[in-house]
Amino acid sequence: MCLRSVRLLDIAKQNQFTGNQQKKETTMKTSCQRPLTKPKVCLVGDSSRPPGFAAILLGLLLLIGCFAPAPRLAGAPLVPPTGKNGASPAPESAGPTLYLDYGRGESPGNSVAEFMYFVPLISLEPVSVVKSPGNTQRARMLSATRSFTARSFLVTCEFEFVGEGNQQDVFDHTDKVRRHERELKEGGLLDHQLGSINVEGAGSVSIEVEGTMTGRVPTVTEVRLRFNGRGRSSLVTIGLHDIGYFDGAFRLRNESVARVNTLIFRRKPGPTKMDITVASVKRKDAGDNFWQNLMSGLKATTANLFLKPIAVEPAGNEAMLNFGLALAAEAPAFTFPRARNLKADGIGFAHETIASN
Repeated sequence: MCLRSVRLLDIAKQNQFTGNQQKKETTMKTSCQRPLTKPKVCLVGDSSRPPGFAAILLGLLLLIGCFAPAPRLAGAPLVPPTGKNGASPAPESAGPTLYLDYGRGESPGNSVAEFMYFVPLISLEPVSVVKSPGNTQRARMLSATRSFTARSFLVTCEFEFVGEGNQQDVFDHTDKVRRHERELKEGGLLDHQLGSINVEGAGSVSIEVEGTMTGRVPTVTEVRLRFNGRGRSSLVTIGLHDIGYFDGAFRLRNESVARVNTLIFRRKPGPTKMDITVASVKRKDAGDNFWQNLMSGLKATTANLFLKPIAVEPAGNEAMLNFGLALAAEAPAFTFPRARNLKADGIGFAHETIASN
């Protein structure tokens, strides 16, 4: 190769090297002048995704699915039933727990003292519970029917009382007598006082729960306890009497016994009261013959027209409405709050100082 050719080749290589170097400098200069940008966020459908994106997206979809409500089946009640695991443990200071199987099992039920625990709850006065020796009375649910609409609901639960014996819830009037001592000694009278509520033997009881619906939220407005279910005579009676001051002592007068058909608890403004309807009313010492029973039935018809509602503790009234809500929601159990007026010892001072006729 001649010297001229070698020189031309060297010049060409030098020009190529210079051009490449200028391109690199131009590229670096342009990169330095371009503003910094944040890494591009990957959207669904974008071609560039960070590693593990599919796994993260799948996890989020599964998590959302866990919180999404399941569609309600057609015809299902608006108040969903509570599962057996839904019963919260009762606080130590609470009252007894009623176990509710809605007639679907062979539950032994609850003792009569547990079922009637609402009596000391609603009482404005101290109450003593007195059971007969060897009492075997128990209450067990047989069935439950429910009717729900968009605006209201009605639930009816049938209970059966079995066993032998009786239980008395005895009301202590001592404090009331002391508050009215002067008026009583001046000739006044505390009339139509509720002395006791008695449960005798076996029978049928139904509980009717009525209320309204706001969306899927139920509100109980009325709870009715019917003690004369299935055409059987009521097993519940109440003792009524007047209290006065006679012959130097506080005494009970005009003692009578009324057989109770219905106790009604309502949610309404104003003082809380319980309505009562009775099947018969007769004197405590009256006989059990046809004539006495006929007259007691006639007296009951008149009494139901004029019988005034009985004032009850607001907490007790609310407890009965909450019991109705538990039945409407098909809860497996219901725990009463503690009855602050339940006495732990005997019948109390009132029946030791207030003499009977």
